[in-house]
Formats: sequence, structure tokens, C-alpha cells
Amino acid sequence: MKAPLDLTALGSVGGFFALRAGAPPSGVQVASLARVYAGDDGPLAFRVDKVAARLGAPDTRVAVSVAQLGLAARLWSVTLGSAALHGEVPDLDPELLHWDADGTSPDDLWLRELTTRPADAASIRDVVQHGHLAPLADALRARYRISAALLWGNAGSALAGAARELDTWARRNGRTDVGERARALAAELFDHPDLRSTGTLRGTAFRRRSCCLYYRCPDGGVCGDCCFDRPPQRSVRGSSPPGASG
Repeated sequence: MKAPLDLTALGSVGGFFALRAGAPPSGVQVASLARVYAGDDGPLAFRVDKVAARLGAPDTRVAVSVAQLGLAARLWSVTLGSAALHGEVPDLDPELLHWDADGTSPDDLWLRELTTRPADAASIRDVVQHGHLAPLADALRARYRISAALLWGNAGSALAGAARELDTWARRNGRTDVGERARALAAELFDHPDLRSTGTLRGTAFRRRSCCLYYRCPDGGVCGDCCFDRPPQRSVRGSSPPGASG
């Protein structure tokens, strides 16, 4: 049976699953993601610069990648979590979804009007992949030199991570039905050309075919789903090792 969409319960899974409804509080500087995708790249540039400073990123592409990966994880988590827990998905219309580029989860996303859509893979794909990730990739690539394969690899990694978090929560709370729905939806979402080629998904275990470049940061390393087993060494100055597309 479908349960009403409870944003408090959704946020209890973890910060990445939280969504604020209504107008952002006064004093919070937010922009609609539609405006960002349409060419107002001030918020994107601010976020990339902030991530670069926090990580000590030696290359702007590293900060672009990490910033995009974080936003992709938020969008997949909110929608996949809603579908698995409540049987419906919030319609994250980019015109109504506002983003605080200076904030972090759970206080970075505000949805001005909460309406819902069916909890199927087609709805989630339309809301997240087509509604946000594709135009976000276009906006980032228009401003920065970064490959589409890397950005879609991040999207795949973020989707698998959201499913894994939900499955872990479900096991811990005796809600195996939630984990089953999350795994099934993730598998269906991966069956698309933009995501199918990003890596191998088995259950909630994922091994990507690209690298998010985090290992290049001073304190960085490889992520659990990285195509590398250990941080690679560059054999030629300024060149990228295989798999680290960027």
C-alpha cells in the first residue's frame, strides 16, 4: 500500500535523502536549478570554487566532478528513497527546486511546491536523469573542460550509492521490502544507454568504468567503486592514466 510522502521519514534515512518543502528561509541565497541550467552559472562557479578550496584540488576538473557527484547523489537519493519508502516520487521541477550552492545536505535543496508522480523507474528517470542530470552536464561542460563520460560515471556511482544506502537502512530497520524496491528500481534505471555503460551493477555493488578524479587531491584516495584498485601514478607529466577520463 502506498504511504503518504513523509519528508521527515525520508530524511531519517540520511542527510542525502532530505528535502525541504516550501519557500527557503529569509537570508538564504538560493537559485532555481532551471535558472542554473539556462545559463546562470554563478551558483555553479561558486560551488566549484568552494569544493576546490575545501579539497585543495590541483585541477578545476576535480572540483567540478566532486561538486556534480554530490548534487547527483542528492537528486537520486530523494527520488529513489521516496519511491522505495512511500510509493511515490516528488516532482523535482527545476523551476521549483531551489539550490543553495553554499549549503550542504540536508539544507541545500528546497522544493517550493510538493506534488508527486508515480513510483516507477520511468518517472524517476524523467525527473532526475532527463530533468536534471542531462542539463546539469550540459551546463558544466559549457563552462569547464570535463568529459561527458566522467559526469555520467558519477551519475551511475551516485545512483548505486543511493540504492546501497537504502538497502542498508532497510536491513537495519527490518524493512526488506524497501531494499527490494530500491534494488529493482536501480537495476531498471541502469538499463539506459547513458548509465548502462558507466559500470557493472550487481545488487547494490557497483564497479564503475571511470574515475571521479578525487585521488588527485592532497588527501584523496580511490572510492570504493573506482575503476582503480589504488591511486594511479602518472607516467607522463600532465597526462591522465587510463580510466581517469576528464
